[in-house]
Amino acid sequence: MSTLDKREEGFEKKFALDEEQKFKAEARRNRLLGLWAAEKLGITGDAATAYAKEVVAADFEEAGDGDVLRKVAADFAAKNVAIAEQAIRAKMSELIAVAAAEVKAGK
Repeated sequence: MSTLDKREEGFEKKFALDEEQKFKAEARRNRLLGLWAAEKLGITGDAATAYAKEVVAADFEEAGDGDVLRKVAADFAAKNVAIAEQAIRAKMSELIAVAAAEVKAGK
């Protein structure tokens, strides 16, 4: 194996690891968002955990964060919780940093 091949293999492994960490961070962010939203909706205990799982599952509907945002915003609207989409987006941005740090730390 040449040096170039080894270098290419190293880049491929790093890319795969980065993508895996990104996926884990987004899933963790969605779980944290679900727990935050559950609190705002007055959902507690096991029901809050179940709701957080629903938020994580919503992310598999389409690429990007729009599906998660729509789910939480629709649930807030259904329960007359006055939190704007902009505030949900801000919380998502805040939580992705927290989630990424947790994933990187191996939590």
